[in-house]
Amino acid sequence: MREITVQEITDTVARLCMDANYYLPEDVLASLQAAREAEPSPVGKEVLDRILENAEIARREQMPLCQDTGLTVVFLEIGQEVHIVGGGLVEAINEGVRRGYLEGYLRKSVVAHPFSKRINTRDNTPAVIHTEIVPGDTLKITVAPKGGGSENMSFLGMLKPADGRQGVIDFVVNSVDKAGANPCPPIIVGVGVGGTIDQTTRIAKKSLLRQVDEAHPDPEVAALEADILERVNRLGIGPQGFGGHTTALAVHVETFPCHIASMPVVVNIQCHSARHKEAVL
Repeated sequence: MREITVQEITDTVARLCMDANYYLPEDVLASLQAAREAEPSPVGKEVLDRILENAEIARREQMPLCQDTGLTVVFLEIGQEVHIVGGGLVEAINEGVRRGYLEGYLRKSVVAHPFSKRINTRDNTPAVIHTEIVPGDTLKITVAPKGGGSENMSFLGMLKPADGRQGVIDFVVNSVDKAGANPCPPIIVGVGVGGTIDQTTRIAKKSLLRQVDEAHPDPEVAALEADILERVNRLGIGPQGFGGHTTALAVHVETFPCHIASMPVVVNIQCHSARHKEAVL
């Protein structure tokens, strides 16, 4: 049994909150640069140049990539041989978010009483926490701030099993078409297929953590991703909705076994500020 203190967790979450908002991952930068070279639209190229310039300024000045610094989503992979000591795990994470957003001068975007008073919590807590127990004696923490503009362009479809592969493609492409410029393209399209509505939503969001240049290891799923991406980029929405080829940088699909009578599909879109950072304790 290996012990990890809540102080280590808090310190790590605070740092990851700031790093995720300041530094765009290298795979996302490389994908944006490749898209810029391939984009046929002059306006699209100009928009991608400004996105890349913005990312460089944020990195150099250690300031947020976007004014919307997101609701903090935290994915935990807890080794079954880990013992958390010194306090509660959830409070340790929320204290890290609190510190990260206050010390990093990040916008606080979380409101309590969501359908009535909508009072700002003033420290971006509480975080949304997804926990998975895995073998081993380490704790992997991934912080993924999720902006409102892209999160609002989420779609759930309870498809019929008979809709099959083509039904999934049509649903995802139609969802991106409806979203238009709202999620700040070029986007990454997270897709969950199967499970129950809670499970498919979770795997759709988790798919956004995959590297942009990394296809699904299952060839059948990878082929589905490629087919959806090709159709999405034929929509002509383009960077920031000004037209062009680069509507999406990638489509990431995750699947889970489901009931014989069901085929839930969730689309969870990530904007071009595809922010997430991870650490292993």
